[in-house]
Amino acid sequence: MARHHYLLAAALLSSVTPAFAAKPLADRIGHTDPSKFRHLTGVHAGAGTMDFAPILGADALSTNLIFVHRGVINPKSGIGEHFHNASEEMFVILDGDAQFTIDGHTSVVAGPAGVPDRMGHAHAVYNPTDRPMQWLNINVSMTKSYDNFDLGDPRTDVALDKYPQFVSMQLSRAKLAPVERMQGGTGTVQYRRVLDPSIFATPWSYVDHLLIPPGASVGPGTKPGMSEVYYVISGKGEVQVDAAKAPIVTGDAVPVEVGEAVGLRSTGDAPLELMVIGVAKDLNAKQAYVAQLAAAALARRSGTTR
Repeated sequence: MARHHYLLAAALLSSVTPAFAAKPLADRIGHTDPSKFRHLTGVHAGAGTMDFAPILGADALSTNLIFVHRGVINPKSGIGEHFHNASEEMFVILDGDAQFTIDGHTSVVAGPAGVPDRMGHAHAVYNPTDRPMQWLNINVSMTKSYDNFDLGDPRTDVALDKYPQFVSMQLSRAKLAPVERMQGGTGTVQYRRVLDPSIFATPWSYVDHLLIPPGASVGPGTKPGMSEVYYVISGKGEVQVDAAKAPIVTGDAVPVEVGEAVGLRSTGDAPLELMVIGVAKDLNAKQAYVAQLAAAALARRSGTTR
């Protein structure tokens, strides 16, 4: 019988404990390990097969992050169209060009790219190529629970819109902008906010793209009312959360709890590249964060800050 990997979400949710940040930092970090991937058929009534494993579950943070999943969508395979009515999800293809669907509209989006599925809408993804695609999925809910409603549509051999009729993002290094001494760090890093708070209806607040050159760092800092996940797209480095430090490499996911200060340092010969997921502790905290951003933007325009 075809089973999809989201059945595992129930098991992940059952393990939630209040001691989200009690483990040593190194034990909190999730790792991508292909040897632990499960082989699945007909995910959400999709075509073909995929291989996947969770790298962070609902117990990783006190906020409403439900999971971060990592896997491979095999050739001519995908995840069938389904709704999330109380949560939001984003499929990310780390390599190649995939067919993304939102509410029955399908377009090819060039990777590395992601397409968020806003609460109350339907989404799917399909790999039309002859090679496996590296896949990542993030889910954030209104509560510590996961929901879905499958449509039974694999979204294969469908008409493609020339231009996507939905929000999408591309993790393009060419679009990054230089930031000197970010949060009091060293050197110049490259940064861009790729999805802002208006994109999401849940406490999910942003997606950032960050590139730290060899020898550079981002100083320890915190955002009030906000938790974060730092996913390492490529490279290696060191993460500092409060006083603790741990090494990180490609495929790692670092959960940062509300109130914790996080810093990053590139330690390899190549840049440390990260995708950053921000999840507020609740909608009030998200609105406070939006107001803080608006006030900072107004101050910049008025010339009161650099």
